Amino acid sequence: MTTVYPPRVTLFDYGAGNLHSLAKALEHAGAAVRIEADAAAAVRDTDALVLPGVGAFAAAAERLAPGREAMRDAIAAGLPTLGICLGMQLMFDGSDEGPGEGLGLIPGRVTRIQAQRVPQIGWNTVEPTGGAPDPLLAVSGLTIAYYANSFVCRPEDADASVVAWSEHEGDRFPAAVRAARAVGVQFHPEKSSAPGVAMIDAFVRSLNTPASTSSGPDR
Repeated sequence: MTTVYPPRVTLFDYGAGNLHSLAKALEHAGAAVRIEADAAAAVRDTDALVLPGVGAFAAAAERLAPGREAMRDAIAAGLPTLGICLGMQLMFDGSDEGPGEGLGLIPGRVTRIQAQRVPQIGWNTVEPTGGAPDPLLAVSGLTIAYYANSFVCRPEDADASVVAWSEHEGDRFPAAVRAARAVGVQFHPEKSSAPGVAMIDAFVRSLNTPASTSSGPDR
């Protein structure tokens, strides 16, 4: 009989604080959560990485810079990752919000929303792309989510990465992207009522699969 351990999830801290609600949501889903401010250390001895959604791109990129390659290599090698709002934006090359390099997991850039009412704050629809919906969205049934953002991601090849879309005042932008085992969402699932919590639950449950634990140390 296989013993299922609480999956170890690391929250990368950009220094903006306000990680409490996300940490609690992950713990409620069954994860053992730690908060780490060192980017290279954040991807060691962990089953998953979460890039939280609070902060400014330039400050986050500065905190990321010393361990950027280590974090990028770990995610590219299959470390399950969830990027939320700013965390999703850090999965791209760079941002018009400020200087600094993102992880470059998805080719593209982050730009300001093309709308009169910015930031976008409140509820908006999440529309999966054609074909089978992404597993995290399918399991949670999430079709509406809470946003608080002024910038959005513009992938070079949307067909290769975008798994759901949203629209604000006619500007259509990715609501969710995926690159292998890394998922980014522009919305805040921890603030998106029961479906958002269900999405976080689904992410944590997925970590108990052999694919996510086989490369880790014996426990």
